[in-house]
Amino acid sequence: MEKEVLDFVVGKTHDLMNAASCSSEAKTAAQAWLDALGTENEAEETKKYIAELEADIMPIDGLIAFAESDAGAQVFGADVAKNVAAHAKEIKAAGAKYCDCPACAAAEAILEKKDMML
Repeated sequence: MEKEVLDFVVGKTHDLMNAASCSSEAKTAAQAWLDALGTENEAEETKKYIAELEADIMPIDGLIAFAESDAGAQVFGADVAKNVAAHAKEIKAAGAKYCDCPACAAAEAILEKKDMML
């Protein structure tokens, strides 16, 4: 992997890990990837990391559906859930494919580089 790509992905990985919205599974995969850099395990951990990010990133339609559901109201609170749904519809209309929370934004940026990572 080119140094410029590596530096970018490492930075976004730290952003991901520091995001309150990052799942524990994504944090674990991110740390395992960081730990494997420069080792014989790097390629394997890169594939695992990418797979975890692809599984965790929230498609915008999924976010809208969740925010508008009873479960979304329970997680966010009714008023916040309405705001999340409205925001998600707004960014979808502007072309967003995924949630724009800090964890999903970092995951999306990393996934845009996945072909250069493998």
